[in-house]
Amino acid sequence: MIFTRRLTLAWVLSAIGMMAQAQTYPARSVSLVVPNPPGGLVDTSARLVAEPLARALGQSVVVENKPGGSGNLAYQTVARANKDGYTVLVSYSGYHVANPILMDKLPWELKDLTPIGLITVATNVIAVHPSVPANTLKEFIAYVKQNPDKLNYASQGNGSVSHIGTEIFKQQTGIQMTHVPYKGSGQAIQDVLAGQVQVFITTPPSVMGHVLNGKLKALAVTGKSRHPQLPQVPTVAEAGLSQFELESWVALYVPSGTPAAVIQRLSQDVKKSMEAPETRQRAEQAGVEARYLAPAEMTKLLDREIASWTQAIKAAHIKLD
Repeated sequence: MIFTRRLTLAWVLSAIGMMAQAQTYPARSVSLVVPNPPGGLVDTSARLVAEPLARALGQSVVVENKPGGSGNLAYQTVARANKDGYTVLVSYSGYHVANPILMDKLPWELKDLTPIGLITVATNVIAVHPSVPANTLKEFIAYVKQNPDKLNYASQGNGSVSHIGTEIFKQQTGIQMTHVPYKGSGQAIQDVLAGQVQVFITTPPSVMGHVLNGKLKALAVTGKSRHPQLPQVPTVAEAGLSQFELESWVALYVPSGTPAAVIQRLSQDVKKSMEAPETRQRAEQAGVEARYLAPAEMTKLLDREIASWTQAIKAAHIKLD
């Protein structure tokens, strides 16, 4: 009985402590932990939200780059951090969706993290070398069907968004191409420009300049809308492939068990930050879209992508290097 009372008292004191903490939040700076080095989609997204979020919170927001272990170092850091809202993960779909499917042993689990909300998305471009005799997505699909395994496609590595996304594209269209993995976009784009690899589905910054100067052909973008800097390129839906969509996303997460009041405060201020006109303008200039989704919608998005990526990974027998 005494032991039970002590447990009850401990729980009550803990609950009171969390409530008091939530009421005074934030009392100091907030860290955004980025699983990538500076530059690129994830780091850019973190810096987009950091400034307006700091104004909304009334405290400084510090971007902390912690790359390593295919993103797992940053994920582990946040999963094991204090549940107080001061350590926030800048999560990337390529890690958050793929790692639990591709890796048997992770230093974190999906249940360890709770969403604050989606902040940005980046469409992808289906780009091909000019030697490919197709100027539209329909022509491309028809050509590859008539010439199975004649074309090679590049990816940023086994298990990357470009790899899994292209496999989903293949499965939905019934085409066959050979995968050529690289370590990042740099080497991949060089071989695509040289015609050694003919197809690359990747984010706009990697191919946009080459499309505009005619060194590559962009057949479609894979998001919900056209890219503002490639307005002449149709979406896959406009090009006749309504079931395929591939967007890389960035969202904010905190350790599970963080007080609900803290999550609500963060979510509200992140929403305000990402919907501000100046944030949207800065995002567009950086080649990404500022798009907020609330925690519940973020959970639904993650569940949908885990289901579709799991199917694609199993069908393609994808394994990490």
